[in-house]
Amino acid sequence: MAEGEDMQTFTSIMDALVRISTSMKNMEKELLCPVCQEMYKQPLVLPCAHNVCQACARELLGQQGYIGPGGDPSSEPTSPASTPSTRSPRLSRRTLPKPDRLDRLLKSGFGTYPGRKRGALHPQVIMFPCPACQGDVELGERGLAGLFRNLTLERVVERYRQSVSAGGAIPCQLCKPPPLDATKGCTECRATFCNECFKLFHPWGTQKAQHEPTLPTLSFRPKGLMCPDHKEEVTHYCKTCQRLVCQLCRVRRTHGGHKITPVLSAYQALKDKLTKSLTYILGNQDTVQTQICELEETVRHTEVSGQQAKEEVSQLVRGLGAVLDEKRASLLQAIEECQQERLARLSAQIQEHRSLLDGSGLVGYAQEVLKETDQPCFVQAAKQLHNRIARATEALQTFRPAAGSSFRHCQLDVGREMKLLTELNFLQVPEAPVIDTQRTFAYDQIFLCWRLPPHSPPAWHYTIEFRRTDAPAQPGPARWQRREEVRGTSALLENPDTGSVYVLRVRGCNKAGYGEYSEDVHLHTPPAPGTIRTVGTTAVPRMPRWRRPRPSLS
Repeated sequence: MAEGEDMQTFTSIMDALVRISTSMKNMEKELLCPVCQEMYKQPLVLPCAHNVCQACARELLGQQGYIGPGGDPSSEPTSPASTPSTRSPRLSRRTLPKPDRLDRLLKSGFGTYPGRKRGALHPQVIMFPCPACQGDVELGERGLAGLFRNLTLERVVERYRQSVSAGGAIPCQLCKPPPLDATKGCTECRATFCNECFKLFHPWGTQKAQHEPTLPTLSFRPKGLMCPDHKEEVTHYCKTCQRLVCQLCRVRRTHGGHKITPVLSAYQALKDKLTKSLTYILGNQDTVQTQICELEETVRHTEVSGQQAKEEVSQLVRGLGAVLDEKRASLLQAIEECQQERLARLSAQIQEHRSLLDGSGLVGYAQEVLKETDQPCFVQAAKQLHNRIARATEALQTFRPAAGSSFRHCQLDVGREMKLLTELNFLQVPEAPVIDTQRTFAYDQIFLCWRLPPHSPPAWHYTIEFRRTDAPAQPGPARWQRREEVRGTSALLENPDTGSVYVLRVRGCNKAGYGEYSEDVHLHTPPAPGTIRTVGTTAVPRMPRWRRPRPSLS
């Protein structure tokens, strides 16, 4: 009995480990930099709410000509582990210019960079090509130095690395090969050390001796989220700018009149929204799975319908003889492209819905973010995540397949004469009709006559639109009166206003849809009985009722 219980416990533990491993594995795509396709390293949050590694951002800006091969001048100094020339304690004592000093020099006109004139009063605004949204985002004058680091994302990446390689020792970054296991880390030096290397790079009596050792880690980050402008801890959130701010930011003109709240309020509000949205998605997993099944069924119907449409077209075209062989290829290509487009849209929709399943990448990443207790960091990471979750929730609530499975628009009109076989194609909309000015006139009634161009596809019916041009002006666009489904190529409009100018137009319709409008035609109706119509400087009396006037066109 005890052995059975132990086996059941062991099985449940293994199942839980498998689920956790699958969830973390699905979440990996959320942790990949869009540039290097590797795990994020010191990710920066762009103004468009996407993330990118700091090194990748420098490289992209270097390709744009903003910075040199040495990197952003306002970035942090390199660590001893990444700079071979600083392996000696004597060399490591050489202090680099402070970033804020370099920034002040650049802003004051001392020094130049590509794209900036020497001594310019207004520094250049740096544009960054976001690799995720494929758009250019404005970084401002400070460039990468004005961006926040996504500390929450760094913590999630570190937890993921630890779950993948559990129990793996971190090597010392300063030892000669083979390196010893690291026993200490230094946030100031941004490197891991063994005991001997730590003593070597932190000699007694120097400023580095004041550095506090930490546990060895693969990712070094500040203890809290700091304002990139004033290097102070952020304490508030500006709702107007949607940006975390510090105490100094609040008193500056940049945020004058903005709605600013404590970061605790923003943290709680955003966490509640994200939790509510995530709870809704997790509580509707059956709906997600049902919609995925429906999409898969739509894909199958699309494949079957597309295949049937291709077979029907092939059978019709084969019966027309050798003259239609070339035409058949073009028609099949059109159907194939339409089918592939629909399948691609449906596949993308399926993939989007699969990301909402429990244990998927997006949901797993959101669950990990909810574990964040650092309020500013959570607000920074959850803001962009909530937008994605909200869009996914909206797509779930307003579900509709991205494409239909019917290919009825690919039917062919096989009743045409043999002389039109060389122009055989899918049914097209009618061309714009031509108004017959010789048969169109206006009197106490308006008689409108038109015809289609010689090589136009047929029209099943027509739509006539008309309006007065001399009517009193009303707010908004001009409103047309419409007469739908007119059969034939002429129409009679009764009871028009006397002494007015009407503008009319016509368009045809068939199974493929509505065609283009004809050119506008203007018709003058005669004045009321007993009135005089003035043409130029000559008074013309109203014509007798029993005489038909010549058409008056303009």
